[in-house]
Amino acid sequence: MYTFLLIILIITSFVVIAAVLLQAGKGGGIAASFGGASTSSDSLIGTRQAGNLLTKVSWWGGGLFLLLAFILQLMSVRTRTPQSILDQPLGTAPAPTTAPPAAQKGAPPSAVPVVPLEKDGKAPTPKSP
Repeated sequence: MYTFLLIILIITSFVVIAAVLLQAGKGGGIAASFGGASTSSDSLIGTRQAGNLLTKVSWWGGGLFLLLAFILQLMSVRTRTPQSILDQPLGTAPAPTTAPPAAQKGAPPSAVPVVPLEKDGKAPTPKSP
């Protein structure tokens, strides 16, 4: 839908450009107010031109262009929602700890038991299959 509306916007812009460039100039402007080719009443009030096809195409094309630009702007804002850094998963797991080095000969035994103790403080006995 977004791509379709964007293509319509581009086509509308080319139509408006062509319609504006094909229109005949009114001959007024700033030069006419300083003694140009038009009469004084025309330069003060301006002449009324009948709405021809190019004028109507310019107005409707400009309105359609603004409407499509506004809709496309709303559509592009809605796709980008704010995200919290807390919602992102962790990138890497912590590195596993290495096993303690083997006890050297003559070194005192470690105070930390290698096998977890049971409730009564004794080491569990291995069960035979």
